[in-house]
Amino acid sequence: MKGFAQISLAALISYASATAINVNKRASPLSVVLTAAGNSEVKIAVTNNGEAALNLLSKGTFLDEANPVEKVKMFAAGNTQVEFEGIRIRLLTSGLSADDFVALGAGETKEVTVETAALHTLTQGGDFDVFAEGLIPFAAAGSTELSGNLPYESNKLSMSIDGTVAATVEKALAKRTVVGSSCTGSKLTAVRTALSNCAKLATSAASAASAGTKLTTYFKSTSTSTKNTVSARLRAVSSDCGGSGSSTSTNCNDPYSGCSSNVLAYTVPSANFITYCNLFFTALPALTTSCHAQDQATTVIHEETHAPGVYSPGTQDLGYGYSAATALSASQALNNADSYALYANAIYANC
Repeated sequence: MKGFAQISLAALISYASATAINVNKRASPLSVVLTAAGNSEVKIAVTNNGEAALNLLSKGTFLDEANPVEKVKMFAAGNTQVEFEGIRIRLLTSGLSADDFVALGAGETKEVTVETAALHTLTQGGDFDVFAEGLIPFAAAGSTELSGNLPYESNKLSMSIDGTVAATVEKALAKRTVVGSSCTGSKLTAVRTALSNCAKLATSAASAASAGTKLTTYFKSTSTSTKNTVSARLRAVSSDCGGSGSSTSTNCNDPYSGCSSNVLAYTVPSANFITYCNLFFTALPALTTSCHAQDQATTVIHEETHAPGVYSPGTQDLGYGYSAATALSASQALNNADSYALYANAIYANC
């Protein structure tokens, strides 16, 4: 399931979905405005237009200024999506700290500047369309316990980028050509168990998807195309986890410095590189029978879906956790990593 044509088609679908009027869009107190700042920099201004203060999750979202996560989507001429070259992370949703949030009072604006050339290859230059969309988790003012998610959708920013200047920007991640396995001892045992459980859960979930089981809850549709897409991606995940595929590199070290507080694992999609952080081994059970809970097996599924080498194009993080994932549209859910992890859990735990 690889190839440039497929990436371009999926990009067109994602682009059309993101720019079209969404009749089901929920009201949100957030407004997000993108403006050009320099050759390839984009300034993101988020304003709280509501009457109450908000505590927005920053880690792993477009407000994250420490980690090279995806803040905006970029499309070149012909609506071809420009490959993202940063990391996608999965957080442990309990035990978050105040440093993982941005407090935004009523009427207050927070600005974040993104150097797009550090996270995308823009050396050919030209005209690009840039926008941001998704759901951002939040907690009550003064709290670090997640209580919900707010949808956001920015304007479409059109900008012309000088490729020669963009080529001088330092990349957020250094390219790695050879990466050896760093999982040893008890970590190796845990990873092997997690991969085995991943293969089993993904296989069961793929069969359930083919039959249309629980698809309405997690993917908002039981159409033939939805059944085929969900089952095909999960079969590909099962194949890679089961060892018959060799699409990803599984690691227990942290060469990209993505294992900060509450990060369970992360994927570098451009390299099909998956790292399991120390928290993956210490904070998660191997497998859970609790509905919508996190475990090692579904964390592997989440990360595997990010890798385009497993199934192209790789997923994004549009909605994190059960409430956010089930609030996505059908097209968004198909492109959301946690939707597949939650679905596999639901089939296994009979949620």
